[in-house]
Amino acid sequence: MNLSSSPPATPARPQALWRVHLQLLLMAVLWGATWSWGRVLAGSMPPLTAAAWRCVVASAALLWWMRRAGRLRAMLALPGRQWVRLAAAAALGVFGYAACFMSGLRLIPASRAAVITTLTPALTLLCGALLFGERLNGLIALGMALAVGGAAFAISHGQPLQLLDGGLGRGEWLILGCVVLWAGYTLAGRAVLTGMDAYTTATATTALGGLMLLAASLAVDGVAGWRTAWHAPAQGWAALLALALLGTAVAYSLYFGGVKALGAGGAAAYLTLVPVFGMGLAALWLGEPVHISLATGGAVAVLGMALMHWGRRQDH
Repeated sequence: MNLSSSPPATPARPQALWRVHLQLLLMAVLWGATWSWGRVLAGSMPPLTAAAWRCVVASAALLWWMRRAGRLRAMLALPGRQWVRLAAAAALGVFGYAACFMSGLRLIPASRAAVITTLTPALTLLCGALLFGERLNGLIALGMALAVGGAAFAISHGQPLQLLDGGLGRGEWLILGCVVLWAGYTLAGRAVLTGMDAYTTATATTALGGLMLLAASLAVDGVAGWRTAWHAPAQGWAALLALALLGTAVAYSLYFGGVKALGAGGAAAYLTLVPVFGMGLAALWLGEPVHISLATGGAVAVLGMALMHWGRRQDH
């Protein structure tokens, strides 16, 4: 998500600030929970079909909100050139990401996947420096090193040198694909989606990505895949609705409300809590074991995310 295009912060009243922070904390819980919900959903339906259903339901909720807010007509009136750019962003950040997300969660635990995604800000900042000349200070560099080192320690079960000998499985590579695609989505947004508010971008790209996933699921999974989805267990459908409504529509609303009150930098600080909740909820709901290497590496990676955030705030 190109959060840099969010509107400037509108100062909140002091007595309302606690409510803003509470909403952002809930947002971090919901986004952390998406890994557990995704793990359940991935075991109930074919990956592309599950991803398509998620985006269709999420799109309906987001479009309803846009209509209620009186912003749908303005979005539909965007020029064709802007829709082409939105489609390109959707191919990366919605279609590609969702396909890798659901496919990866069929193969590896949710807690492991959550730790891998701590690499996203490091890759985004590094590519931003290389492609756009964005500044990297010492604090950002230290944070990047900690995020990469912590994630490597966690996903290698405490033996990071094994990664040099092909120690990653297909599931890990798919979640790493999520990292690359989200970084590409963020950078593409900075380059081609400037001047568009973040909620419009989220709604349009989710809808376009959902159409792409619908076509792909019909081509790959076919009618049999959709029949399997239709007869999925109740917990699979509950996970799908939670992902689409709570993990997408509600979480985006909470996040953008925080951006409006605190600014993008203040709200983004809560993103460092997402992998923490991701690991904790996976252990609580799914009974996934939290090994010493996973907890230690995850903690180091989260510290790295926090340092990168603080480093960016120093430069601003």
